[in-house]
Amino acid sequence: MTENNVPEGKSNKQLSMWVAIGVAIGAGLGVALDNIAIGVAIGLCLGVAIGAAQSARSRKD
Repeated sequence: MTENNVPEGKSNKQLSMWVAIGVAIGAGLGVALDNIAIGVAIGLCLGVAIGAAQSARSRKD
C-alpha cells in the first residue's frame, strides 16, 4: 500500500483501462471522420485525462 492507502497497482490499472477505452472510442471516431490517426490521438488524450482524474480521485478518498 502507498501512503494514501491506495494499492500501488490500482491507480495504474485505472489509468491503463481508461487509455484503452479512449483509444477504442477514438478509433471509432476516426473511422467515422475518415481520419483514424487523429481519432486515436484524441481518444488517447481523453483516456489519459479521464484516467488521471480517476486516479487522483481515488487517492483523495
